[in-house]
Amino acid sequence: MTTDGDEVLVGILSDTHGRLPQQAYAELADCDHIIHAGDIGDSGILEELRALAPVTAVLGNNDWYGQYGSSVEQYATVTLDKVRFMVAHIPRDLQMFIRGAASRANTNALIEGLPAKERAKMKPLKLPDGTTTVAVHGHTHIPEIKRGAEAAPADYIVCPGSCTYPRGSSYRCVMKILVNDGSVENIGLIELTRS
Repeated sequence: MTTDGDEVLVGILSDTHGRLPQQAYAELADCDHIIHAGDIGDSGILEELRALAPVTAVLGNNDWYGQYGSSVEQYATVTLDKVRFMVAHIPRDLQMFIRGAASRANTNALIEGLPAKERAKMKPLKLPDGTTTVAVHGHTHIPEIKRGAEAAPADYIVCPGSCTYPRGSSYRCVMKILVNDGSVENIGLIELTRS
């Protein structure tokens, strides 16, 4: 899916584990598109989110193939107002994905432990000149935002944390990214109140 034109507000969440808190739902209500970075836990969550906006979702390590239909797989990409979002649940899988390693032919071998020396030989992802790329993962339950060299070859690597079960000293969170004409205008982490 490609959306071009006015600003696009992208809501991002992960690790719902079968529960979508009302506050998370309310925070995402103004979004033009929603990305769920895996460990969904219940197909009803995707239905609720689709009532708000189109949804791009991936499977997490607690989800299984076919649970949410054929459109939800291990990896996903969506281009919104000329910004490319690449999504995988586990950070390691995301790194392989953004480096061009994820394909049906070799994904299983990579996940089952291709030696680091072999992974290092993989060609980096080639994006069209000027394409801004945001790589999204979940799994850690800890929010993060990486930019520049730390995120290469993507421009950004983000994790929204978890809106249900935060880890470390983080709060329950969702993330919003405002994109406009090929640029990331703002990345905001929204902390949900403790309940």
